[in-house]
Amino acid sequence: MPPKQRHYSILSPPQLSMSELVKTTLDHDSTDLLIDKWLDHRNIGHDTYHEWFKDVRERRHKDVTKLVEKQVIAWNKGPFAPENVFCRTVDTGRLIPLDRTWTTHVFHHHAMQERRLSMMRVVFTMLPELMLLRGMHDTGCDEIYVVVTDLRRKEMDDVTEYFKLVSRYCFGRSCKPSMENRIQREHIRLSHELLRQHRTPCFPQIDLIIRAILYEKRPRFLVLFSHQTTSYSQIFFTDPSYVPDEEMFYDYPTGCPNPCCTDDCEMIRFPRRGNSSASILQIKTHGKRKRVKSKFMCNWMDCNVSFGDSASQSHAARSLDGSEHSVESAPSDCGKNTGQICSKCKLVKYCSPEHQKKDWDEHKRVCVKA
Repeated sequence: MPPKQRHYSILSPPQLSMSELVKTTLDHDSTDLLIDKWLDHRNIGHDTYHEWFKDVRERRHKDVTKLVEKQVIAWNKGPFAPENVFCRTVDTGRLIPLDRTWTTHVFHHHAMQERRLSMMRVVFTMLPELMLLRGMHDTGCDEIYVVVTDLRRKEMDDVTEYFKLVSRYCFGRSCKPSMENRIQREHIRLSHELLRQHRTPCFPQIDLIIRAILYEKRPRFLVLFSHQTTSYSQIFFTDPSYVPDEEMFYDYPTGCPNPCCTDDCEMIRFPRRGNSSASILQIKTHGKRKRVKSKFMCNWMDCNVSFGDSASQSHAARSLDGSEHSVESAPSDCGKNTGQICSKCKLVKYCSPEHQKKDWDEHKRVCVKA
């Protein structure tokens, strides 16, 4: 017998195959083309990103001994290019260049094809943010998901609150009748409101595709994009640990080309205030939902050694003039392997001098005296 056809319900897990939206996939080569275009593109809006990276480059840290445990963006050598800008990953603690590409899956209404809204243009609009968020993850971000809408600002705010509510109380589990009624009422209200405003796709399709991606793909983050000039695009994070650190991103550009702009005219809602300003979908289920545990690993990509729970221990500062085997051991008061910290930049750890030598071809592009 053929499998029974499932029907859309706001209280049961949907499937991607149920969606009527068109999926456009931009592969790694397309991402490379967009990055090259972005680097060559020079206007007021995009120059603000370059200025921000230069400001980050000139920042001075009060305590260099704690750099190895902080979320950092490091551009210490060479011209402004993804291979010269390094980012600390939140899942492995490694310092990795931003030149790693990804595949973008863009879900959109067929009418947007008829209007010739290019999905390349959609991704280009938020390319710096995607590049940084991809760089923050060693694993799990080879594929990025974007849902394109034409929501206005107030509508985007309401839809965001709806998904926060559903993720917290009705994600893969039954909820109390009072909460079930509340979710159903909010779903009906949003469906009628967006239908009245002739928004595409309709809210049931937005709800279906967002929840299906969360159920089936379990991404670190996904983007609800709006091409309305009076709105913004929302980033949904699926865990608080995936959110950019406020200490690093507090002055990140809004993306608006107007030099007098404020946070109210941001093009994409990048969380400049950490968890307090991020849209986090606190997914709770009856069963155990596998979470990615943050580790601190040897910086050489092919090494699987993970250090102790503490990212860094206090250690004496010394430098061996940046040779590729200049490491200093972090003292340990237990039997755990606490790793060896690069004695010049204080940014990375290795399990052995041998692995530092193997990583040197890449690490030398960012290693300078702290």
